[in-house]
Amino acid sequence: MDNPLSAAQAAYLKAQARRRRLVLLGQFLLFVLFSGLWELTARCGILNDFIFSSPSQMIKTFLQMTEDLSIFRHIGVTLAETVESFLIVTAGSLAAAMVLWLFPALAALLEPYLVMLNSLPKSALAPVLIVWLGSNTKTIVTAAVSVALFGSIMTLYTGFRQVDPDKVKLIRTLGGGSGDVLKRVLVPSCIPLIVSGMKVNIGLCLVGVVIGEFLAAEEGLGYLIIYGSQVFKMDLVMMSIVLLCLLAMGFYKLIGLLETRISKKRAG
Repeated sequence: MDNPLSAAQAAYLKAQARRRRLVLLGQFLLFVLFSGLWELTARCGILNDFIFSSPSQMIKTFLQMTEDLSIFRHIGVTLAETVESFLIVTAGSLAAAMVLWLFPALAALLEPYLVMLNSLPKSALAPVLIVWLGSNTKTIVTAAVSVALFGSIMTLYTGFRQVDPDKVKLIRTLGGGSGDVLKRVLVPSCIPLIVSGMKVNIGLCLVGVVIGEFLAAEEGLGYLIIYGSQVFKMDLVMMSIVLLCLLAMGFYKLIGLLETRISKKRAG
C-alpha cells in the first residue's frame, strides 16, 4: 500500500493545485481582455480595422474557409512540414553530437564551421535552396532544419562534454566501451537537456517552415500570410498569425507533457 500523505504534504499539494488553477484562470482572463480591447478599439475606430483587422473579422474569415475545408488543408500542410523537420532535427542533432563526442579531433575541426552556420541568417539560404531543390516541400523542410539543426548539435555536444567525468571513468574501469558510456551515462544524464532542446527546436522549426512557405509554397499558413499581405486581406494575415501562435502553443504543451512523463518515470 502507498504511504498516506501527511497533513503538511496534502496542504502543499492542494496549494500547488490551487496556484495552477489561478494561473490558468489569469491566462484566460488576460486573453479575453486583450481580445475584447482589440475588438472594441476596432469597432470604435481607434484602430483601423482594415490594417489591424479584429477578432470578429478573423473568426468570420476562419468560418468562411471552413466551408470548403481549405483552412484545414493549409493548417495540415504547415503542421506536417513542422513535424517532419522537427523529427529530422531531433534525430540528426543527437546523432551528430554523439559522433562529435566519440571523435574529439573531428569536433575540434568542425566547431568553427558549426558556429558559422548557426550564426548565418537562415532567410539568406532560402533563395539558394529554391535554386538547388526547386519550389517544393523539400525546400521548406530543408530551410526549417537549417534553422534549428546547428545550434541543437552544439548544445547537445556541450552537454555531453559536461557530464560527470567520474561516471565515465567508472564505466571505462568496468570494461565498458564508448557505446556503453553513451548508452548508460551520456544520454541518460542529458535527457533533461534533450527535452529542453526539443522545446526550443519545435519553435525554430515552425519559424523555418514559415520562412520557407513565404518563398516556396502554394499551401500552408506562411503562404496565406504572404498572399494576404499582397492582396491586402489583413483578416487572412492576422488569422494565420493567430493560428501559428496556437500551433506553437500546442507543440510546446505536448513536449511539456512528454517532459512531465519522463520526469515521473525517472523519479519512479
